[in-house]
Amino acid sequence: MFRAFHALLTTCLLCLSMSSPVLAGGESLTVLAAVSLKDVLEEAGKVFTARGGQEVKFSFVSSGLAAKQIEAGLAVDIYASAGVDWMDDLSAKKLIQPDTRSNLLGNSLVLIVPETSTIMKIPISSDAIANAIGDGKFAISDPTNTASGEYGKTAFKKLGLWDTIEPRLLIAKNDRAATLSVERGDAKLGLVYYTETKINQTVRAVATLPEESHSPIIYSFAATSTSKGDGAKRFLEYLKTPTATAIFEKAGFTLLSK
Repeated sequence: MFRAFHALLTTCLLCLSMSSPVLAGGESLTVLAAVSLKDVLEEAGKVFTARGGQEVKFSFVSSGLAAKQIEAGLAVDIYASAGVDWMDDLSAKKLIQPDTRSNLLGNSLVLIVPETSTIMKIPISSDAIANAIGDGKFAISDPTNTASGEYGKTAFKKLGLWDTIEPRLLIAKNDRAATLSVERGDAKLGLVYYTETKINQTVRAVATLPEESHSPIIYSFAATSTSKGDGAKRFLEYLKTPTATAIFEKAGFTLLSK
């Protein structure tokens, strides 16, 4: 009797396992990524999971802070940075899996004003920017901890604009916060990634910084050295598929690798 029941139970469990989708690797994946990737990665993650991949859990902070957290021992499966320097640093410390690294996306930097502003276009010059700021503030992500802020500071110095902007700075923790500062009127002008203007329709771009004024804006992705199984590699490969790249392009990113 017991043997018959055991055989029946085993058969039922086997049927269940065959009919239910099995997530690759079993456990969820954890991704630590730049804030500017939030919307696109969350959307891509949902599609990846819906198509039989693992559940993907995200945490979004500045690229520099994310790198410091990984260096301090935070265990995640994937790191996605808005700049190559921090990824290079983690690679040198053997904290990523080099064969999984991909420089996947690009972006550009734009000056933004509130949608209600009468300013339509600003020349990249000290006088024009000073007039646009007036007695207000200029919002920028923290240059010491964010890729966009670092790119921006480098560009403004090269263009001879830093002395005009620095006294008016409103330092934000990331581009989302900088955009919000401009939207609310806390700053009259701001610098953010172009992709922020695609997400937030309450601000608009009035100028684009010349590409030659800063190093190329590159989003670098890699599995960390603590990641187990092939789940991270599967997700990183998925991000290069037409389904995922369509999400990135729609959001305003440029594709560097397919």
